Amino acid sequence: MTFSAVLLAGGESSRMGTDKATLVFAGEPLWQRQLGLLREIGVEKIFVSARNERPWRPAETELLLDRVPSRGPGSGLTRALEQIQTSHLLALAVDMPFITAAHLRFVCDLAGPGCGVLPMIDKRAEPLAAIYPHEAVDYFRAALAGADHSLQKVTRALIEA
Repeated sequence: MTFSAVLLAGGESSRMGTDKATLVFAGEPLWQRQLGLLREIGVEKIFVSARNERPWRPAETELLLDRVPSRGPGSGLTRALEQIQTSHLLALAVDMPFITAAHLRFVCDLAGPGCGVLPMIDKRAEPLAAIYPHEAVDYFRAALAGADHSLQKVTRALIEA
């Protein structure tokens, strides 16, 4: 199995008033911390999903802009799944600083052919720190085309499949 990764950094941070990705945690900006984890585990390619260009985005990453209208992180996950040339996509939100490289390696090791990994917290999936097989793209496309863009709905469908 092969892995690409998408750093989900599309939120507008309107209530916060500043880009969450630039907040400093443990001495470094969140975006730098999260990209460092993805580099450390050795994914083949790193995408950054956002609604517009980010001034902090390193040149070696590929920007994936949400299609208009954006449907939140589901838009970014769909775009990334459409672009990957690997068997799996590792999704990681920029604002999850307690995730470790060891955890990311662990979930990657749990993935199988055509099968991803969705960590669960009290019967709810954590879709923004998960592994998706390339085949999941059709589930995300269907969610974006419908009226309910909830990631929980998509993840339930993926679990049932």
